[in-house]
Amino acid sequence: MVNDPVGDFIIRLTNAGAIKKANVSLPFSNFKMAIAEKLKEAGYIAEVDKKGKKVKKTLEVTLKYDTEGMPRIQGVKRVSKPGRRLYKSVHEITRVRYGHGNLILSTPSGIKTDKEARKEKVGGEALFEIW
Repeated sequence: MVNDPVGDFIIRLTNAGAIKKANVSLPFSNFKMAIAEKLKEAGYIAEVDKKGKKVKKTLEVTLKYDTEGMPRIQGVKRVSKPGRRLYKSVHEITRVRYGHGNLILSTPSGIKTDKEARKEKVGGEALFEIW
């Protein structure tokens, strides 16, 4: 059993990119699906699919690579952990890697990137940084 499903999710994506895998299969949850959809919008992954029925549902993620074959996900940093949750107000949300990365937040209005949260003037739990 995994105690940190979000941490497990992002590390699986990073590790799969490091060994140049095309697809990653993960246990399904609606929260992970929302995060994957947001990563797809931000351009870090190519495709997200839900496979299976009832208890045997999985999340199929197709990774994205650049023209040189390098993975689009270069690195991730978990900000809010199960032992210590970190919340940020709209005024505390700063750019990641001088604007070349994204901070993924869980807000009352859903999963948002740092740019969307600043635009909509909403804060929330800072899940992880990705670049």
